[in-house]
Amino acid sequence: MFVHPEFNPVAIQIGPLAVRWYGLMYLAGFIAFITLSKRRLKFFPAIKELDVDNLLTWGVLGVILGGRLGYVLFYKPDYYLHNPTEILAIWEGGMSFHGGFLGVLLTCLIYCKVKGWNFFDLMDFVAPSVPLGLAFGRLGNFINGELWGRPTDGWWGVVFPQAGDLLPRHPSQLYQMSLEGFALFAWLWWFSSKPRSRAAISAWFMMGYGGARFIVEYAREPDRFLGTLSLGLSMGQWLCLPMILLGLALLVWSRGKPTALQTMAPQS
Repeated sequence: MFVHPEFNPVAIQIGPLAVRWYGLMYLAGFIAFITLSKRRLKFFPAIKELDVDNLLTWGVLGVILGGRLGYVLFYKPDYYLHNPTEILAIWEGGMSFHGGFLGVLLTCLIYCKVKGWNFFDLMDFVAPSVPLGLAFGRLGNFINGELWGRPTDGWWGVVFPQAGDLLPRHPSQLYQMSLEGFALFAWLWWFSSKPRSRAAISAWFMMGYGGARFIVEYAREPDRFLGTLSLGLSMGQWLCLPMILLGLALLVWSRGKPTALQTMAPQS
């Protein structure tokens, strides 16, 4: 049985400057996004390297604002209704992937309006470069000893002292890192290695993430202040169901649609 070593959350300390592991994971995700996106420019004639840099900047803003507001609205609406001044206290924790996802969609939609691009063309460009960042984020969760799994009798169980009960638990952070991170990246990178019908790549991202997260939630400990909801599903699972269904509908809709190579005319 492996006992989580309760890593120091600070990876590097130079005087008053402290660099945390989670910050390094975010940095690794940003580098992965920039590197991978610039390798995909050949499929999207109108998108330039400067656009990739801009998309990262606006995407980070969307993740932070959307992730926080999503947590407030999806997980603790009553609490924050009575404590509105704490909504901006993101340093105390509380971010939602689904909220961050919606925030990124909104920023990309605005960017498309400014550039005159089709929204799904841009989403197809962005999607394959995202899962590695998700993998690094889940690794950060494991290092921090947070978002642990449900109790298990399996030999692979990990005792998270942070949970306060010393029970061996599923290392669900590593499950998520493997499925919604590395496995989803491998599939999307292969699938997008040649031009695909508009929205097909986006559809597979939504189905892939939603399906992987839905499955792993059975091994992940639900938020203690929520527990399980209707039908024994967690909040994360209920939020993933619309992603899966919308992804399926988008995949059907995408059949016969043109590719970005056919529609994205280069800008002068």
